[in-house]
Formats: sequence, C-alpha cells, structure tokens
Amino acid sequence: MATYIILSQSAAGTFASPQEFRQMADDVSERIKRECPDVIWGQSFATMGRFDVVDIIESDDPVQVEKAAMIIRAYGKANTQTLLATPWREFLAAL
Repeated sequence: MATYIILSQSAAGTFASPQEFRQMADDVSERIKRECPDVIWGQSFATMGRFDVVDIIESDDPVQVEKAAMIIRAYGKANTQTLLATPWREFLAAL
C-alpha cells in the first residue's frame, strides 16, 4: 500500500472561529470516508508555517487519493499539495 502526504493551507477568510474550522474539518473527514473508501487515514498534524495541516494517508488507488485532495480543496477551502512518500529503508534498498 502506498503512503501519501497531503499538505493543506486554508484560504484566507475560510472560517471565522476555531469552532467553524472544527465543523468544516469534521464535514470534510466524513465526506472523504464516504466517497473514498480505499483511502486509509493515518495521522493528521496541525503545523506552523506554510501549511496548516499535514495528513498522512495510505491507499492502493491513486485516483481516490486525488479525489480526497479535491474534497479538501473544495469543501475545506484549502490549497493542497500531495506527495507520494517512500519509506526511507525502501528508498535506500532501491538505490
């Protein structure tokens, strides 16, 4: 199963309060669970810097990963960047 990292940056003015952000995040999460059943959510991190949220997911279906990122963009009103991540030991073994 492939590992992906989705980096998200919320658009300015997306939410007026932390409670609104929490509701939006719950809505996005439920939609992804419903529409992307082959995406397994690993962990999510709030970060300080260029990106607000880092999500680590797994899936064998890159189309569903793309759809999950689009759901984050559309319903989470965020810019995203999706990266395919190779575990370090696998990367070194392939060299």
